[in-house]
Amino acid sequence: MSWTYASLLALLGVLLALSLSPEADSAAVPSSTGSAKDPKGPMKRIFMKEADASNFFRRRSRRAVKSQDEINAEHRQVLAADERKREFHEEKRNEFESYAEEENDEQDERTRESTEQWREFHYDGMHPPHEYNRHSI
Repeated sequence: MSWTYASLLALLGVLLALSLSPEADSAAVPSSTGSAKDPKGPMKRIFMKEADASNFFRRRSRRAVKSQDEINAEHRQVLAADERKREFHEEKRNEFESYAEEENDEQDERTRESTEQWREFHYDGMHPPHEYNRHSI
């Protein structure tokens, strides 16, 4: 039972400290109702009147004409995306070309080695190799 008394005492201590701290007063909502209707200072810049807000959404509906700045910004985004896509595909093409070239070189090397082995196996030592003994027509 002593742990319940200790936790209750700690909870009361935290509650007392929060109620006496000056930060609690600044975070509290003021009780005056007049300031909610007429904001002053920085609050006036954040919130707008209901009529202005509805006019804002009515003015900028889905079918409304975009401003030139919006069109330019969207065009820049499209151009940047196209550039990134072009660079990506160019990089992939270069990778594939280098892979294909390396694969071709390896295949040529294997073919050359097998041809040399065939020549060595079939060469009898008396005549020149068959491929070099051809007469041009």
